[in-house]
Amino acid sequence: MSADPQSSDWQRLELVHQFTAASLRETLDGGQAFRWHWVPAAGAWRGIFGRHAVQVRLGAEGGLEFCAASDTAAARAALGGYLGMAAELGPLLDRLPHRSDPVLAAALAACPGLILLRQPLGETLLAFICSSTKQIVQIKQICERLATACGEEIAPEVHALPDWGRLARTSERELRECALGFRARYVRETAEFLAARPGWLERVSTLPYAEAKTALLELPGVGAKVADCVLLFGAQQLEAFPVDVWILKTLARRYGLPGWKPGQLAQFGRAHFGALAGLAQQYLFAQERRTAGRAG
Repeated sequence: MSADPQSSDWQRLELVHQFTAASLRETLDGGQAFRWHWVPAAGAWRGIFGRHAVQVRLGAEGGLEFCAASDTAAARAALGGYLGMAAELGPLLDRLPHRSDPVLAAALAACPGLILLRQPLGETLLAFICSSTKQIVQIKQICERLATACGEEIAPEVHALPDWGRLARTSERELRECALGFRARYVRETAEFLAARPGWLERVSTLPYAEAKTALLELPGVGAKVADCVLLFGAQQLEAFPVDVWILKTLARRYGLPGWKPGQLAQFGRAHFGALAGLAQQYLFAQERRTAGRAG
């Protein structure tokens, strides 16, 4: 989708929040979601989530502006939910232990305005099963190929990700043609599991964190990190603390925990940062990647 006559006019999104260019980029393109792309000609981010294709950009007077490829009212409402943490960010950050943790305080100060997205649960699960051993740019490519091959067209030449029902009717061979590799079997088997248990995923997302994580680990291709990502980004369970290579590095270097295993680090994160550990994780993740970029 581009800013052309098929899209709506730019409109202000009523969002009581101030993104910076850096925090908007980190929110949309920092590894939470994988269907956002920068469009230099429009000075905007183009994204697809659920059945909505939109562009968003920083407005001249602060705040965000958006345009949509179709139903503008529906897109406005959906974006309000998708970016819903923005209205709550200040009080949430105030509950984190930044006053006694200078590492966290520095991470919060480095990327003001960064929020966690509230993503559709099913597509969050799909994207993170596809993420195993892949970098962000590669996950984006896989998601795009899956959407084009199997997803519903929601605007001209724009496709949503397929839902799990559609994936249950897709062969492993077709999935492999979308560059999933060994992940194709996991997606296929997970689709069959969910097809046989209608509503299972939605019920699991409402369970207490530990129970929900244990249940998600039953799914093919879902390990501890993927389960935590799904709960954090798709179910808004803010206690979840995904441990990836960047969190391994920052906890080893800045918290004196070298040699700790991912499970131990996840437990440390939940104990140290509390019920909002996942929010702290995202700021630490962003700061570690930024620091590595400067060092390189």
